[in-house]
Amino acid sequence: MATTIDPKEAAHFGQLAADWWDPKGSSAMLHKLNPVRLSYVRARIDAHWGLDEHDLKPLRGKRAVDVGCGAGLLAEPLCRLGAEVTALDAAPENIAAAKLHAEGQGLTIAYRVGGTEALTGRYDLVTSMEVVEHVADVPAFVAGLADALAKDGLLVMSTPNRTAWSRLVMIGIGEGLGQIPRGTHDWDKFLTPGELTAELAATGLEVTDVTGLGWTPTRGFALTEDVSLNYLLTARRAASI
Repeated sequence: MATTIDPKEAAHFGQLAADWWDPKGSSAMLHKLNPVRLSYVRARIDAHWGLDEHDLKPLRGKRAVDVGCGAGLLAEPLCRLGAEVTALDAAPENIAAAKLHAEGQGLTIAYRVGGTEALTGRYDLVTSMEVVEHVADVPAFVAGLADALAKDGLLVMSTPNRTAWSRLVMIGIGEGLGQIPRGTHDWDKFLTPGELTAELAATGLEVTDVTGLGWTPTRGFALTEDVSLNYLLTARRAASI
């Protein structure tokens, strides 16, 4: 079966598995980023399904899948929000670390090794954060996410934009100063919002929101209208689909 997994990318992230849950380790930047992207996910699911923002289990009764889950930084909060969670990653080392951590937290999450081609069934919520820029075949990867989306489902993605600013901050500063492991990013594989929107449209999905994810030395990560560094987006099935 054809795969969207890039073996070199899987190996790179697999090497980081051992300290993925260490907020001061090689994934420290993800720990700082995660609360911001989780707040975005919460706001978008509330808006999509008309949920009560004070509900502690807004995903109760819904199926969610996180594609490219790493060691579970997003999968675990989705489980705590009430979802029945499946999570996939290309690196076996990450899945092993994710399972171990979830067990320690008393959380039940169906972790699997694989890419979008390993998805079965449909999910109410499909998430894929900081992943599309690492895959071997972007159209096939996006199509796999779309195929996994239920009729009234919501897709949430995040990825760096391909701009001079993202090259400077994420590679020049982030990787150059050791805040992000060297070799994590290939700037040429970054997608602009227009490019990712077009890829989603080709699968029958329509983008309903694009929000910037910015960073400053004083505030850290925050949601913003400026998409020049990184952005999050939501998509759903187009009305005619």
